Amino acid sequence: MMKRLYRTLNTIIEAFLVLIFGLLVVDVVWQVVSRYIVGQSSSFTEEFARFALIWLTLLGATYINGMKEGHLSMDFLVSKLSPEKKRKRQRKIQWLMALFALVVMVIGGGNLVYTTSKLGQISPALNVPLGFVYSIVPISGLIIMFFCIYHITITFSPKAHEH
Repeated sequence: MMKRLYRTLNTIIEAFLVLIFGLLVVDVVWQVVSRYIVGQSSSFTEEFARFALIWLTLLGATYINGMKEGHLSMDFLVSKLSPEKKRKRQRKIQWLMALFALVVMVIGGGNLVYTTSKLGQISPALNVPLGFVYSIVPISGLIIMFFCIYHITITFSPKAHEH
């Protein structure tokens, strides 16, 4: 059940990343075309690019966290540990990442979404509620927490290394 949810979440995030990146490319190309060929810059392209980069960055970090590969790490000290100590250290790191995601992204990001929604803040060019734009922060935090728990229970569990 947990493995299937893990794979499904990764597939959904991959699709969103491809979609956002594709839209970002179209947006930037349109910005260049409208500025240099048409002679008048579109009002929404810069704001859309900014919001798309926010979503791309947070979902990309979430995806990399879930894949447990590709993110920056200095593992030369961890690689010197025995397999058992290495597994325990990796579990501790996953717990710390889950705690960070909870406090900073879910709680802090949730407060940001709540505040901007409560104040009724709307983006000037796209006319989108900023609470919607910032909602990716707590969403990513929740997914990162799930990925950390997945890695603690599945990837770095003692049973995973017995086989």
